[in-house]
Amino acid sequence: MSAQQELQQLSQQLQELREEIEHLEDEADSLRDDKSEIDEAIEALETLETGETIQVPVGGGAFVRATIQDMDEIIVNLGGDYAAEQPEDEAIDTLDSRKDVLDDRLDDVNEDIDDLEGEADQLESKAQQLQQQAMQQQLQQQAMQQQGAPDEADGDEE
Repeated sequence: MSAQQELQQLSQQLQELREEIEHLEDEADSLRDDKSEIDEAIEALETLETGETIQVPVGGGAFVRATIQDMDEIIVNLGGDYAAEQPEDEAIDTLDSRKDVLDDRLDDVNEDIDDLEGEADQLESKAQQLQQQAMQQQLQQQAMQQQGAPDEADGDEE
């Protein structure tokens, strides 16, 4: 395989790695957003009391005012389109558990990003070495051509 072909192959591999890193960074952002929402929910559960008036989102940026009738039982999404009514402490524990799962996944994603960035750095280094070698070979070929070419000035003197 020629140096040019190898450089093209390295360039393609680098592009694929960068796309995968970008995808993982998007996933990490989404996980952080989910964690933030859970933190906000936990904070709300810990501070809200029965009888308080709150604004409840109904979608499309619209809210309605509602009065909390009962903070003793909280409806918590369990995943897979299932929800359960739980006492406040249990609901907070469920949310904390979900946050722990998100933390673990975020750690895995960040580790994958670090690994891929390391691979990308190695490929970039290899590509730079190949470019330098190709330039050196080109310079050597030019030098050899200049040494081997007849001197035109000598031919004109005869």
